[in-house]
Amino acid sequence: MDKLKIAIQKSGRLYDDSIKLLKDCSIEINIGIDKLKTTALNFPLEVLFLRDDDIPQYLEDGVADIGIVGKNVLLEKRKKVKIKETLGFGKCRLSIAVPKSLSYKRLNDLNGKRIATSYPFLIKEFFIKKSINADIHEISGAVEIAPGIGLADCICDLVSSGSTLFMNGLKEVETILQSEAVLASNINLIYSKNIIMDKLLFRIRAVKKAKNNKYILLNVPNDRLEKIISYLPGIKSPVILPLANSECSSVHSVVNENDFWGIVENLKSLGAQDILVLPIEKIIL
Repeated sequence: MDKLKIAIQKSGRLYDDSIKLLKDCSIEINIGIDKLKTTALNFPLEVLFLRDDDIPQYLEDGVADIGIVGKNVLLEKRKKVKIKETLGFGKCRLSIAVPKSLSYKRLNDLNGKRIATSYPFLIKEFFIKKSINADIHEISGAVEIAPGIGLADCICDLVSSGSTLFMNGLKEVETILQSEAVLASNINLIYSKNIIMDKLLFRIRAVKKAKNNKYILLNVPNDRLEKIISYLPGIKSPVILPLANSECSSVHSVVNENDFWGIVENLKSLGAQDILVLPIEKIIL
């Protein structure tokens, strides 16, 4: 039987979330110390542990069938692969940062500056579109120290919280790219492996949908029921169940995480009582 080969980071910021995603999809894998690959126990999947920068090349060459990698890495490497799904973790941005002491008002202030980066293609592409003429220095690792040691005037690097920039006396001034982890694939998968990938994507999408929603149960006086139902449609429509107290009903629904607090506050104001909130493991639509 064919196995789908998935590449994930062997270490780094996407590793833990990638492993958690597989577990949330009910895929059991054995993880040992310094393992380069392992096989899932209950799904036709072989896991390869690779350097993140190498994953796009392995996908293009067909050594791996699919891979979890940062969108920033995928776009920088420019390999012939397909993005199949955004995964919602590893969110960051590729940004230009300058020393706090540098007067910066607009993008044109970067003309003639020396910029240190590990993403030369993306920054060059950005500057061409914006008609900026700057001197780009490609370096790997510890990009943020480049201005402090005189190697560059400013940097272009990944930013999440911004704390590393702050500690190195830098300020973020321009965002080039919003990035997150994506599931990418080889463009020439055989039919049998496409079938397995579709099954994996089905599980991933169910997990993603669940993470973005909450299951809520609330008791509602029957004279307020119609108004609350009109406000709270749920995924398709709320579930309404009778209670021992004939003057009230139990309403069950699903709400989006981003809208949760506003919805609950409004439900309370409309007369909802005893609101219970539960996490959702998976949603199958």
